[in-house]
Amino acid sequence: MTYHTDKPLQKIKRLTSVQLIVLYYLTAVFVSTVLISLPIAHDEGVDLSLVDALFTAVSAISVTGLTVVSTADTFSTTGYFILMFILQFGGIGIMTLGTFIWLAFGKKIGFKERQLIMTDQNRSTLFGLVRLMKQILVLILVIEFIGFLVLGTYFLQYFESWQEAYLHGAFAAVSATTNAGFDITGASLVPFHDDYFVQFINILLLILGAIGFPVLIELKEYLTYKGDNYRFSLYTKLTTTTFFALVFFGMFFILLLEYDHFFQGKPWHESLFYALFQSVTARNGGLATMDVAEFSEGTLLGLAVLMFIGASPSSVGGGIRTTTFSIAIMSIIAFARGRTNIRIFDREIHQNDIMRSYIVIITAAFICGTAVILLSIIEEALPLVNIVFEVCSAFGTTGLSTGITAGLSTGGKIVIMILMFIGRIGIFSLLFIIRGKEVKETYHYPTERVIIG
Repeated sequence: MTYHTDKPLQKIKRLTSVQLIVLYYLTAVFVSTVLISLPIAHDEGVDLSLVDALFTAVSAISVTGLTVVSTADTFSTTGYFILMFILQFGGIGIMTLGTFIWLAFGKKIGFKERQLIMTDQNRSTLFGLVRLMKQILVLILVIEFIGFLVLGTYFLQYFESWQEAYLHGAFAAVSATTNAGFDITGASLVPFHDDYFVQFINILLLILGAIGFPVLIELKEYLTYKGDNYRFSLYTKLTTTTFFALVFFGMFFILLLEYDHFFQGKPWHESLFYALFQSVTARNGGLATMDVAEFSEGTLLGLAVLMFIGASPSSVGGGIRTTTFSIAIMSIIAFARGRTNIRIFDREIHQNDIMRSYIVIITAAFICGTAVILLSIIEEALPLVNIVFEVCSAFGTTGLSTGITAGLSTGGKIVIMILMFIGRIGIFSLLFIIRGKEVKETYHYPTERVIIG
């Protein structure tokens, strides 16, 4: 009798690149859960349940930052380093670190590996992917190392020993750069609500992580370019413009709505930094200098929209992404002006990208809407605005919360975990999992117009 022991391997080889990436992330969640559950990762006397360990692992791999337990009170120093290791995998992508490991062991990066890299980094071409992975890894590690040195040295005034100061500096740098939202202070950045230097460094790290790896690479090339005219790509121009437009819009939006509420009686500079930091962290950061539950319902809903939009494509962030949002807005403006094409920065947006943008928005809205309904049923005691905020935070892999995460039931935690995972892999990866092989149309039916709107 012959046993076909290689059948599972054959099935894995038949998986598409998208299905393999999702499988890799699921495997990473499983491994992370095991690591987080190790006794050496916990403080003495702490008992972490399987559901809470799984939730923490999903939150770390998706670099969301929503937590059902206090990181500071649950994990040991060893646990902090385990979390930082997981955040690196989740933040810059499994294939980025995977490429580095392959190269370190002398493995040739073939066509299949390049397809996986292209999928993980949301790229449309196989050209230059290995070089891209090297650049991303080096850039992120350099940014984190500089952040670690600056914050660790500055924290010497806050902590009794240099070991503790630099431990907090290292964790803060990794968490901010990967936009993970985890903290080991026990209160996010609330202890530094009046320390504008700490806030500024964190804002800088959050932006560098969320603005998109290609933007960082092009900026580096621009700074080292020796010619006269360096040309930034349309992606960099569009995503940078949209990113900072949303940051400043969010800041003024918060200042306006909270002027007679949370900011009442506060100095202008304190209000400005509160508004700026919360607007930046809503892009994907998850760190906070205040309890966001103190904001009014209007501000919470506005922040939920910003978190739903999320960060830039090919970054550490989730959400529908900045370019998706900007293309949808520009298509509405173009239609209102009687145009059929979107023109920006002396270029036209491809019609396929316009269609893809609306697919992402509609699918994301459907997923988040379904999650809100499910949570409203499962957690019927919770206010609707808090549920909407939590759902958008999970889908955008942001990590901000009004404080309801720890009190969720097992069913509620499962819904949030699914949202965080979808936010990490992206809408198209989700759709491509169930998508069949592309079929070329050999014939077409007569077209007919229908009534729209």
